[in-house]
Amino acid sequence: MSPNGIQRFVIKLGTSTLTSGTSQLSLPRMVELVRQMAQLHTSGNEVILVTSGAIAAGRERLSFRQLPKDIPAKQMLAAVGQPRLMAIYEQLFGLYGLTVAQVLLTRSDLADRRRYLNSRNTLAALLAQRIIPVINENDTVATEEIRVGDNDSLSALVANLVEADWLILLTDQPGLLTADPRQDPTAELVREISGAEIPQDLWRAAGGSAGSLGTGGMHTKLQAADLARRSGAQVIIASGIELNILLRLVEGEALGTRFQPLSSALEGRKRFILAGRRAPGLLVVDEGAAQAMRRGGSLLPVGVTDVQGTFERGDTVRIASPDNDEIARGLVNYASTDLIRIIGVQSDAIESTLGFFYGEEVIHRNNMVLL
Repeated sequence: MSPNGIQRFVIKLGTSTLTSGTSQLSLPRMVELVRQMAQLHTSGNEVILVTSGAIAAGRERLSFRQLPKDIPAKQMLAAVGQPRLMAIYEQLFGLYGLTVAQVLLTRSDLADRRRYLNSRNTLAALLAQRIIPVINENDTVATEEIRVGDNDSLSALVANLVEADWLILLTDQPGLLTADPRQDPTAELVREISGAEIPQDLWRAAGGSAGSLGTGGMHTKLQAADLARRSGAQVIIASGIELNILLRLVEGEALGTRFQPLSSALEGRKRFILAGRRAPGLLVVDEGAAQAMRRGGSLLPVGVTDVQGTFERGDTVRIASPDNDEIARGLVNYASTDLIRIIGVQSDAIESTLGFFYGEEVIHRNNMVLL
């Protein structure tokens, strides 16, 4: 939670939740969920919606009785359904005076550091204006993602991207069960997982997708929960048809399966930086800049004395002291060709020197790992 008490929620709605288990979107169910999200938002919190349903909306619009199996046909349905789905969200959130923004992503957008940085900055700008981002996987161009339950994984990646306090995955099950309830009537709800590792028997119990419209099953939700909790988010898998589910979860009611976070969001970002490929560039800084970073400050261009290697905005670079000892790594805001032009200049001269401005820092302290 941020110091001012505002919490950041990433809420993922699966196709089975949006359709209430039918072959078409359930407007009453969507109205109810939007009402709860609007209440969270108007209470001062930040809400990001990751939604499925584009393929279902396209299938309904074109009156397809069966979901086609081939990828181009699914992409066609997504292309038809996505604007229809977005129009519904715009109308429903508009009832509460709230503005929404469509954001289409693929996994590759969040795997590439430059696109990762651009995506994060876009979402941060939307949240700063109190706009609700509505995120969907870009099914019209993706292939692999459609087959593997992409929006579950996407929601976890988004939670990591925006340093969410909560990731809530709503589905057609009450939560994570000890067995597949379709095959074992004695299956019990797992209330909480707090250990570093999810027990193997629970991984085995998590089955595939039961619905004809959705792409994800409990296994993908378990994978998403494990990723997000390692990024510092509290994760809950719960039933999307439960009355006032979102509001009751936030109030602490013991519903669904709760995954306790394993680290802070900032530590999750540090792991992302350290786990990346070999840093392609090196920045040498003066002693004043080195001391400022050790005290928790950002790296400004005035403190940079040398730029080595070739890198782009958003890449991970190494930072060395005047003695050429590596003291930190971080995600750089400027490409090497641009950074060479602003070595030693004051931050207020960046825009006049380059003709554009990505921030006053070469590397912000939140995107830096001290070694």
